[in-house]
Amino acid sequence: MIAAGEISGGERINEKLLATRLGVSRTPIREACRSLERIGLLKSVMNRGFFVRELSVKDALDIYDLRTNLFGLAGRLAAERVTEDDIRELEQLYQEMDMAVSEHDGVRFYNLNTEFHQKLVDTSDNGRLAEIWRGLESELQLFRRRGLIHTTSMLSSNREHRSILDALISGGSWQAGRAMERHIAEGKARLLRSLSGTS
Repeated sequence: MIAAGEISGGERINEKLLATRLGVSRTPIREACRSLERIGLLKSVMNRGFFVRELSVKDALDIYDLRTNLFGLAGRLAAERVTEDDIRELEQLYQEMDMAVSEHDGVRFYNLNTEFHQKLVDTSDNGRLAEIWRGLESELQLFRRRGLIHTTSMLSSNREHRSILDALISGGSWQAGRAMERHIAEGKARLLRSLSGTS
């Protein structure tokens, strides 16, 4: 619900309302809130409950810089370990994103984009890298969705995905790492354009 924008930054989590809506007791809601606090999506305020964390623009840009380097490392590792099955799965995600672009379906593109990135990180076969990546991705969810709304942004992003796939297929470790670094750097640039009101 946070990722979908149904609950906004700064908003208080109404445990009772959520429990009713989801048909569960408040205990699993509270446990989920504690888990989301650990990964940086929520913060608890004494005697007031849990609130969706608000990420400053500076925080978001700092996280993009970290992601650029992590994704580059993931690319170099993935190029050495990628299998034909991995390539097929990534190609399928790429094609589905292409379809989402042609249908102007930003929500579908966003979800597929997240899945594509996670698959690339998982292909690196580095558990600690994947763990850090997931934490950073969780924090950036609200900001990243904003940077992928426009069809032109989605189209540019998917062209970069094609470059990443081509580098992985050719087996070039340096090329894959560089393509993945460029992709995140371009994502940061798209975010900055969206914040300034340009597409």
